[in-house]
Amino acid sequence: MEHTVAEKALVADLLTTAENVFGFTAIHAEPIQRGWLNLKWRLETDAGTFLLKQYNRERLKKYSIPDLEQVFTKQNHLHTLEFPCPGILSVGANQHFIQSQGGELFIVMDYCTGNNLPPGKLSREQCYALGHEAGKLHYQLRELPPKKRPVFTPPATSDRVRYWESVREEMRRESKAHLVPMIEKQVQLTKGLSLTDLDVAATGWSHRDLWVDNLLFTDNQLSAVLDFDRMNYDFPQLDVGRAIISSALADAELDMEKAKAFLEGYADYQVFGKGFLTKALKLLWYMESVWWLDLAMDERKGPPKRFVQEMLWLSEHLMELEELVDGN
Repeated sequence: MEHTVAEKALVADLLTTAENVFGFTAIHAEPIQRGWLNLKWRLETDAGTFLLKQYNRERLKKYSIPDLEQVFTKQNHLHTLEFPCPGILSVGANQHFIQSQGGELFIVMDYCTGNNLPPGKLSREQCYALGHEAGKLHYQLRELPPKKRPVFTPPATSDRVRYWESVREEMRRESKAHLVPMIEKQVQLTKGLSLTDLDVAATGWSHRDLWVDNLLFTDNQLSAVLDFDRMNYDFPQLDVGRAIISSALADAELDMEKAKAFLEGYADYQVFGKGFLTKALKLLWYMESVWWLDLAMDERKGPPKRFVQEMLWLSEHLMELEELVDGN
């Protein structure tokens, strides 16, 4: 009962502020049970249907609000270029964050229709559409000025080996010996890797969270790309690797017909050579493996459990990726 009362008070606080700022009247607010910590509602108003996204205060500490405001401005620019993403309502030119009377920060954006699909369950046609729009996104983002360095700076392999060895010892101390072979695999793979195996020269603006939870499909068409909060200057190849592993890996097998379909769509806007996908997947593993393969890897649920599975699959097939992916 206390939770219900608190939730009602939160919604009332957000809606009152949104109505005052944007001049619409809210008719109905329906919670959307998707995402992590940030709360969302589908708003029916007298001015149309919107999505209200309230930012969790603890999670927001990991971000810079001025940087997010710049990202929202870039997202709105993409929206004007007819890229399939929601436009965000603003006060003036660049103020998208609104603060409620209760001190909550939120944004209001267009409500996009479409369906979320489970990981690995996209059709070949949907993978093509995703690749096409990813290529378009990277093409349209080229007009943005570059930064001095990408967000992800691949560490020296010697540093990464020491990290994995520390994780391995922690597992032994915490009586998780059954996980040690998986970490030993990371040690051996990292020792055998050269950073020249990764295309670390190909930098550019990227979505940086291009996985199925942030995609909406209507039949075989990609109707919306969501959640640009992490967009930044990085490696566009990471978007490719993340999108393909998310859409084409199912039942411990990467569907190469779907991966090829993605690349066919991506080629509508981008030129790339042989070995492109191999390098994209290796770079994805090098960045994300340390996020998910840890002491809690056998306890994760929901999306994190899926990410663990993806990293373990990449670990198992990393040495044969060139034959498996580019030789297929």
